[in-house]
Amino acid sequence: MLEARNIHFAYPGQPELFGGLALSIEPHERVALAAPSGVGKSTLCKLLAGYLTPQQGEVLADGKPLPKRGACPVQLIWQHPEQALDTHMRMQATLREAGEVTPQLREALGIRDEWLSRHPHELSGGELQRFCLARTLAARPRYIIADEISTMLDAVTQARIWHVLLDACAAQNIGLVLVTHSPTLSARLTTRTIQL
Repeated sequence: MLEARNIHFAYPGQPELFGGLALSIEPHERVALAAPSGVGKSTLCKLLAGYLTPQQGEVLADGKPLPKRGACPVQLIWQHPEQALDTHMRMQATLREAGEVTPQLREALGIRDEWLSRHPHELSGGELQRFCLARTLAARPRYIIADEISTMLDAVTQARIWHVLLDACAAQNIGLVLVTHSPTLSARLTTRTIQL
């Protein structure tokens, strides 16, 4: 279970975003986080994945604090994939760093061989997001946080990414937390919604 216990968080000089937030997600669940813009959905995603540390409270994955080093059982897929990639690394090195990305996974995501020798700035947002998903799944997480991952993608790429992600979650019993501004997408993909 992925748990947030009594989370308090505020950015320096800003009002508190969360004052005692608690939530839990089972490995088999697909949960949407719903709230108006500016309420802190992306911040909560970063807290759940260990990119931010709460001022009070804790995040636990299967009863344990998130590790400070090594592979994290909670993986965050960012809305803007270019922010999650090292601009100096070629895409093949980026994938290799994450773990084993099988040819079958690359094919399912539509990652072309010629993209592997390129740097992030040489690819489109949709192409980069495919690499980010491949890298996330290669880390074999227990939970995936998907923060608006398909907002800027065309319909074909959106469908492909969600199909691969949902299949992987079902096959590997991965818990999924997603943020989307699309009620239709949320209703189709999730088993329940947490209103912040």
